[in-house]
Amino acid sequence: MKVDLSKYLDDWYKEDPVKNIYPGPVITLSREVGCPAKLAATALIKKLNSIKRDRAKDHPWRWISKEIMMESARELQVDSSQIQHVFDYKSRGVLEDLLLAQSKDYYKSDLKIRTTIAKVIRKFANEGNAVIVGRGGVAITRDIPKSLHIYLEAPLEWRALRIAGKYDFSIEQARNYARNIDKKRTHFRDFFQGKGNDYTRFDIKLNCMTLEQDEVVDIIVGALKFRKMI
Repeated sequence: MKVDLSKYLDDWYKEDPVKNIYPGPVITLSREVGCPAKLAATALIKKLNSIKRDRAKDHPWRWISKEIMMESARELQVDSSQIQHVFDYKSRGVLEDLLLAQSKDYYKSDLKIRTTIAKVIRKFANEGNAVIVGRGGVAITRDIPKSLHIYLEAPLEWRALRIAGKYDFSIEQARNYARNIDKKRTHFRDFFQGKGNDYTRFDIKLNCMTLEQDEVVDIIVGALKFRKMI
């Protein structure tokens, strides 16, 4: 089911008593499986926090990942274990959904969980100086003027070698794992942006096989400077 995300976020923003004068700057980092997004995010915020802030907000840059689940659970008033399946790109079966709806006082549908994730990501983006790793961030923050959207990619064989080493998979198992998770991540983004939506393309795609981590960071920082976001 597709969410009218722009209307949802606009209605929520109008109701929010604490509104930012201007949202962002925010960076979203999406990736194919096997590309080191978390390492890149850590190196990026370290670099950004070493730069004098002329245009970004005064508080330090930080990268956001696990905080999205914890804050979403808090908003929904449930334990994080009850929404973990959405972050693992899984869906409840119809029977399981019906049983949970009847047996739990704090049952939340997958639709409610996902729209809450969108609200939480938007909150972090509005606060600014945020690097959002995954979770459909490009679709949720694309309309923010002070936003930059990065996609980390690499050839499948290169990624399969990294995955095989990490999880002790065979190369064929690693290839299948990569294809499966990449497909699920695409479906997760499609939930927010609509399948085949041309307006949520990434600004920059970077090849992690040919670029060192420092080069990735320098390219992103250069783009931020060029767009007067820092």
